[in-house]
Amino acid sequence: MPSEKLPPAPPFTGGCECGAVRYRVLSTPAVVYACHCTICQTQSGSAFAMAMRIPFESFEMTRGTMKSFQRKADSGQTFTNSFCPDCGTRIHHRSEKRPDQLSLKPGTLDDTRWLRPTHHVFQRSALPWVVIPNDALSFETVPDDPIWLSGKPTT
Repeated sequence: MPSEKLPPAPPFTGGCECGAVRYRVLSTPAVVYACHCTICQTQSGSAFAMAMRIPFESFEMTRGTMKSFQRKADSGQTFTNSFCPDCGTRIHHRSEKRPDQLSLKPGTLDDTRWLRPTHHVFQRSALPWVVIPNDALSFETVPDDPIWLSGKPTT
């Protein structure tokens, strides 16, 4: 059963599987979401991938250096995807459309107990057995909702 807890107060710490990359996040996420697009299915090796939207300036490397590669989405937008060069753990991605934001892979956080996706995007490619919680927002593609677009928490 998902935790109903609110995010703890920042900073959040995390890193890759092998420990070569470590980071700190200095702000509360705007949104924690599950993406069901086929690219995220491939990247995660699962039915969906989770991400948490944070301001770019709130992400700080504390150990190591990441490698990156770029990919073009069906929309034509370019995404820069960053990962540990030693173990391959994906840490985050950044879109050319919103360079002021990162989508951090929250499974790389040291404490994941509070994570609960509030948005499910790209439902059009979700696997049929995935059950979306009744209280989560679900979208066929990417929403135009203010939280999604701003990348900043609302209070």
